[in-house]
Amino acid sequence: MPIRRRDSVAFTVIVTVLVLLGALVMAVVIGLSGASDTLILAALLAALPVGPLVGCFMWLDRYEPEPRSLLVGGLLWGAFVATAAALLFQGIGVAGGATDEQSLSFLAPVTEEATKGAFLVLLLWWRRHELDGILDGIVYAGMVGIGFAFTENILYLAAAYNGTDGLGPGGTDALTGTFVIRCLLSPFAHPLFTAFIGIGVGIAVTSRKGVVRLLAPVGGYALAVFTHSLWNSSTLGGAGNFFYVYGTMMFPAFLGLIAFALYRRRSEKGMMAAALTDASRRGLIPATDIPWLVDLRARRRARQFAKQVGGQPAERAMREYQAAAIELAYLHHRYLRGTAPRDFAERGQEHVLALNTVRPYISFPGQVVPTR
Repeated sequence: MPIRRRDSVAFTVIVTVLVLLGALVMAVVIGLSGASDTLILAALLAALPVGPLVGCFMWLDRYEPEPRSLLVGGLLWGAFVATAAALLFQGIGVAGGATDEQSLSFLAPVTEEATKGAFLVLLLWWRRHELDGILDGIVYAGMVGIGFAFTENILYLAAAYNGTDGLGPGGTDALTGTFVIRCLLSPFAHPLFTAFIGIGVGIAVTSRKGVVRLLAPVGGYALAVFTHSLWNSSTLGGAGNFFYVYGTMMFPAFLGLIAFALYRRRSEKGMMAAALTDASRRGLIPATDIPWLVDLRARRRARQFAKQVGGQPAERAMREYQAAAIELAYLHHRYLRGTAPRDFAERGQEHVLALNTVRPYISFPGQVVPTR
């Protein structure tokens, strides 16, 4: 079995087993917490920000879409594995004598970012070929953070409604307040924290220096813990301190992350054009195809044209050609940077074979339409 295949199988098996175990643990936790009576209501409210957040990260991921199975895996990891493991580690810390303040400001950030970041480490270890840079790291980290926040919000919302959070008698007012704070004002918090780990992992993948490959994820984790701790600690000083930290630090940090992600997204076009231009000089792809592959609107127009002249089969062939070309572009970019993965030659041959197989049956607008 090829190395890449063995790594993929190992990753899939381990993630699947841990997700199932995490789901079982969280089901028990929810049942024992007394949240079962309000579980449906809490889950519905916690799910409201999930769709918009996932949509934002999917939009960032349009240039080189990641496998849906891995994105779903990240969500499930955050929702079940990371939450269950973090609760376990925090329980051990509390049993060891940690106070509520220590748990909130230190123990929770350290354990939660470690358990969320573990998914990115597994990707880096076993599915490195799926990570092409910083933007991929941000997308996967965002998915894990969204999943984690979803499950955590269920517990917080249910506890607020049942009055078991220690902040009051509960009821609709408490539920509304918690919903506004966690689901409307700060649904981005967990994705933001873990995005720093994603950035570190993305830097590690694209760096030629061994020390950077080692320290970048560690530095990303440290930043994730710091921002998470700052966020949690802000709640200890009352509402005024919370909104001060929110307005002066956390929300600006979130806007900064958006600006950085958009910058990285815009740079993808230039990177793809340069990589495919070099690939075309080596005879791997026709130079005339490149403008139809590096621009998102041109890609969409090419698919529409294919559907008009050849129906669904032609559109499907165009999608396959575009997907193979995009994968080749990112792989060739890493080759030009000197950071090609160990199975570079094998993967490159697969992409070129896919391109050559489909190319005779497709055409871009303005080109001669092939006849079967």
